[in-house]
Amino acid sequence: MSNVDSQEVSVGRVVLASFIGTTIEWYDFFIYGTAAALVFNRLFFPEFDDLTGQMFAYATFAIGFFARPIGGIVFGHFGDRLGRKTMLVTTLTMMGVATFLIGVLPTYETAGILAPISLVVLRFVQGLGVGGEWGGAVLMAVEHGHRGRRGLYGSWVQAGVPVGLLLATAVFAIFSSLPEDQFLAWGWRVPFLLGIVLLGVGMFIRVRIMESPLFAKTKSKQQMPPLPVLEVLRKHPGNVLLAMGARFAENASFYIFSIWVISYATETLDLPKNTILTGIWLAAAVQFFAIPVFGALSDRCGRRPVYLGGALFIVLFAFPFFWLVNTQESYLVWLAIVLGLIGHSAMYGPQAAFFSELFGTNVRYTGASLGYQVASPLAGGLAPLIATQLLVVGDGDPSLVAVYMILTGIITLVAVYFAGETYRSNIER
Repeated sequence: MSNVDSQEVSVGRVVLASFIGTTIEWYDFFIYGTAAALVFNRLFFPEFDDLTGQMFAYATFAIGFFARPIGGIVFGHFGDRLGRKTMLVTTLTMMGVATFLIGVLPTYETAGILAPISLVVLRFVQGLGVGGEWGGAVLMAVEHGHRGRRGLYGSWVQAGVPVGLLLATAVFAIFSSLPEDQFLAWGWRVPFLLGIVLLGVGMFIRVRIMESPLFAKTKSKQQMPPLPVLEVLRKHPGNVLLAMGARFAENASFYIFSIWVISYATETLDLPKNTILTGIWLAAAVQFFAIPVFGALSDRCGRRPVYLGGALFIVLFAFPFFWLVNTQESYLVWLAIVLGLIGHSAMYGPQAAFFSELFGTNVRYTGASLGYQVASPLAGGLAPLIATQLLVVGDGDPSLVAVYMILTGIITLVAVYFAGETYRSNIER
């Protein structure tokens, strides 16, 4: 086997390992969001009316997002100091254990106020894990990859997100078809308990991959700063802010299309749970293919044109999305969610390479994680809460939610417009 072929096989193994690990971590993260939309208000906040309980459930969902910047800083620090691989194993363990423990939590009826407190603590641990995981996973793929294929390699890691969503939605669709009393009694727990099995699979795969060659080279030259976060804020503050802005439309729209729409469709429109879960399942399946397509396209056309196209789509599609969903026709609801996640893919596909290319190797884990994770609570974490409140203000009319999506799209359009093009840059620095 030639050196080129050997390198391709090595890169393929790293990308596959990062993809599978990311899939598992996001499965853990998404089953929480699905449960928050369907059952947590009744099991952990039963003392409140339906709307207030739903708001509290979404608030615990948002807590995971507010933990993500902390995870990004902490694991980014050690990832830039000690290596990418060790952090990936650590974050995967955190996610798997926290998810399993949510599955065995007592409910409010059994434990009183300790039940929602424990739920919040475990959600925070989930957020720390995801906050540290993303940067390491995408860097392993991007830093191993060939210069002309970084967008494609990084996008395969991103494709683990819809697969995680696919698994989470499919598992919940199976158990939500149980009689209501059985689903509330034990059915909702099974998806969380399966997290421990997936943890074993992910650990087996991740411990077998090699460290990033670019990081190993930097470490051998003793070029790691003592405090990477301060180095990033001193040398790259503009890139951090632009990356944060680029996240707004991508992150907010994703959680509107995949999480908030569940409660909107089932509670406001009175659609069956399986109808909306099937739509999300179909959309996630399509997105699995769409993300690498847009990642590869960004290797040919540049990161900015592809990303800008996705943000513009969100602006233009915000109102049509709700027009389609409000028909309450299953195939049109499914079409709305599929189209929404395809538009999201145009941003998410090139994002891993785009953010990685904004920073040097010695601070790349911290820099990429900061840009990605600091925006998460402001965009995705608050999106279901904001959308729920806007729906109340609009007396059930989702027009204000559509306006909110348009505003996030404008923020992203401005940020990406002012960001520099990176797809031809040399990241071996």
